[in-house]
Parts: sequence; C-alpha cells; structure tokens
Amino acid sequence: MAPARHTRWDCLLLLAFSMSLGAQTAAAAEQPIDVIARLATAQRDAAHKTAKASPAVMWLKPLRAGVTTHVTPGNFTLEQKNKMFTPHLLVVPVGSNVAFPNADPFFHNVFSLFDGRRFDLGLYEAGSSRSVVFRREGVSYIFCNIHSEMSAVVIALSTPYYGIADTQGVFRLKGVPSGEYDLHVWIEGQRQSSLDRLTRRVKIDEQSADLGEFSVGLPEQLQHLNKFGQPYEPDTRPPY
Repeated sequence: MAPARHTRWDCLLLLAFSMSLGAQTAAAAEQPIDVIARLATAQRDAAHKTAKASPAVMWLKPLRAGVTTHVTPGNFTLEQKNKMFTPHLLVVPVGSNVAFPNADPFFHNVFSLFDGRRFDLGLYEAGSSRSVVFRREGVSYIFCNIHSEMSAVVIALSTPYYGIADTQGVFRLKGVPSGEYDLHVWIEGQRQSSLDRLTRRVKIDEQSADLGEFSVGLPEQLQHLNKFGQPYEPDTRPPY
C-alpha cells in the first residue's frame, strides 16, 4: 500500500496545529496559581486555640528569570491618634512614601532604629505631618520617643507576591506564577533567629500550591528602648 502523501497545505495545517497546542500547553503552565499557607503554634492548649493570630506577612521572591518582580511605589499613611499608630501593620512596595500625621492634641516623635529604614522625625505638634520614603526592602519597627506604648511595623517589599495572615493565621497569595521562590515570613513577637529558620526555597505549581504550616512558639512581649538606646522615663506630663 502506497504511503499517504501530504500536500504543502496539509503540512502548514499540521504546523499551525502543533504551534497552537504548544502555546496552549505553555499558557497552562504559566497559569497563575493561588498559594496558601498557615500559621501553627507549638503550644496547643485550649486558651491559645481561641486566641487571635499574631500579625504576620509571608512573601515570595522569584528565582526564575521572566517572572515579574515589578512593584509600583505609592503613598501611604500611618496615623497617630489616641496614642496609637493606625494601621499597626503596613506593607508597602519599595520606594513608597509613608506619611505620619499627628492627629493627637499633643506632640509625638516618630523614630525607627532598625534595619528596614532608620529615621528620626523629631518632635512635631498636633495637626502636622512628616513623611519617610522606604527606599530599600526590610522590616521597620516604628515607635514614638515620648509614648512607649506606641508601636507599628512597616514592611517594604520588592516583590508583588505577598500575603497578610487573616485572623485565623491563614496566608493567601493570589496569581503567583509557577516556579521557584525564596519564601520569607515575618510574625510579630518572634525573634529574628526564629524567623530566619522559616526562610526556605519553595517550588510553586498546581501540585504544591499549599505550603503547609509554619510552626512557631508563642509570641513574646519584646521590650524596646527609646531613640537614645535608654529605657523610657515615666510620662508624668498632662496629655493636653
């Protein structure tokens, strides 16, 4: 029996079909993935099960060429009111500007001496505002040099792939391309040595979109010093 002969038109159709199939396969492989992970605690007593999870952030830094790492800086606000920073946790793209308006009827002095962004905004009065640009990636612990009870955290990231844990301690990251990433976690009340142990390399695909649990101990009440590296003096001044 003579072998079938393919015309030039048949070959073109076959080539087009192969290219279309390859494109569909590549598109399927590049389909964004929803990633999930959870916080776990080393102590599982009944009281802690009902406790609200500590503020926490998980982020993924791409290792594969071609995965976008572009972030767009923006303008954000960390308000001081009722001797509190609001919000307590703020995640911003690297290069973003954060304003610190004083909505209290007394002076504040916002500062940070940590690795993310070191600054001291000095003493400024009610109704005024000062701002800081967070030009490099890192975690900044924010305090007031007058009121020791005031604290906040600003995390500047150079990756768009991050998630803030919900009240149940669950992280959800939407639209993550498949590939390898360095995984980082920040959890309030955990020492840096404990957080470093959570850092690892992960592979994201449809079969590994659930990253499991991060086991940590109970949060600690870590004490901080004033901007001069000294304990706070009792605040005996009237608030108004």
